[in-house]
Amino acid sequence: MTLSGCHVMAKPTGSVCNIDCSYCFYLEKEALYPERKQNWRMSDETLETFIRQYIAAQSGKQVLFAWQGGEPTLMGLSFFRRVIELCDKYGEGRQIQHALQTNGMLINDEWAAFFAQHDFLIGLSIDGPQPLHDLYRVTRSGQGTHERVMKALTLLQQHNVRFNTLTVVGKHNVGHAAEVYQFLLTAGSRYIQFIPLVERISPPGSAILRLVMPGESGASLAPWTVPAWQYGEFLNQIFDIWVRRDIGQVSVQMFDVAIAAWRGQAPVLCVHAETCGHAFALESNGDLYNCDHFVYPEHLLGNINHQDLRVLNHCEQAMAFGLAKRETLTRDCQQCDYRFVCHGGCPKHRFSVSPSGKPGHNYLCAGYKHFFRHITRDMNLLQDLLAMGYPAQALMQILAGEIRPGDNTARNSPCLCGSGKKFKKCCGR
Repeated sequence: MTLSGCHVMAKPTGSVCNIDCSYCFYLEKEALYPERKQNWRMSDETLETFIRQYIAAQSGKQVLFAWQGGEPTLMGLSFFRRVIELCDKYGEGRQIQHALQTNGMLINDEWAAFFAQHDFLIGLSIDGPQPLHDLYRVTRSGQGTHERVMKALTLLQQHNVRFNTLTVVGKHNVGHAAEVYQFLLTAGSRYIQFIPLVERISPPGSAILRLVMPGESGASLAPWTVPAWQYGEFLNQIFDIWVRRDIGQVSVQMFDVAIAAWRGQAPVLCVHAETCGHAFALESNGDLYNCDHFVYPEHLLGNINHQDLRVLNHCEQAMAFGLAKRETLTRDCQQCDYRFVCHGGCPKHRFSVSPSGKPGHNYLCAGYKHFFRHITRDMNLLQDLLAMGYPAQALMQILAGEIRPGDNTARNSPCLCGSGKKFKKCCGR
């Protein structure tokens, strides 16, 4: 039997970062590594071990490295030049790509030129216009970071670097959906991710880490957590703009999730996959955890300096963690009309009580249902159009009332396929 590959989010700086986002769930992970104050950088030995093992662990020709933190650019350009050298050394003909998530603070012409030369996909964190972004994304002295992020975005554009934007959706910006979306478009983003901000805080003095896992009791919602139903409404408002104006031109990750599910395709996001367990987080010292959102002692799988990544990928703990996503669904989830697209969401968020009174239900359920119910008609239409060979943009014409497939009164309208011909002389034939 061929073993499946895995995905690793590598954190060469661990939790070390050069800004102090108030809502960041990863900054406090420094408490797990007290020695990090003196030695926080990933060593060359650990880097080489990781690259060699990670390439060998993949079952296909394509290998995607994901670099995150903390802030990965704190490692300096010399570190990533070494990454390229080691990938060349161990690549053995594989198609190797790199993605890097950054706050943009250190991006200059030299960084941008390097990213362009080696075709890095850059994820840039930005929460919307300056007043919204600067509420939480601040320097250690409390200064806003929006201006420097925008400078980084401009540099990426000038050097033709592929990039997407990652927007955290919390209480601070959830009421500004259209404003946030239009800002991102105006800034030049065409690949957009919206990440719901959901955290719980443990009682004072009760745990090493302040932000807790789903199973822990006595925790309260962090004040910045996005209200569940409002998250769905945020997506709805953006969807209504996107589906009538931007479909086929702008990629919004959550909408891509829905399209894939409605078409019966593999999920494009682990959050909405049926199972998980093979998307790990790698700390700077080589420790491997079940998931980026489960960097807790209970979810430490091992250390790649002592155990091979392929072995850890298929160890009992990793397999059990992944299967639990499906096997611990509440009855309400199992019977939900939208299970095929949602699959209960991320296990990190399963700390609520279901409508029938069962624990372990996803906190964001009300928002997800609100969103999936809202888009059902348009997703059904889009599924039919794509199945008939029409491009996604055809849905805009239908929603605008310009043409209906099979409607003889619209035979002189422009064809849905975008050919420029009349419908009767193209697909209507």
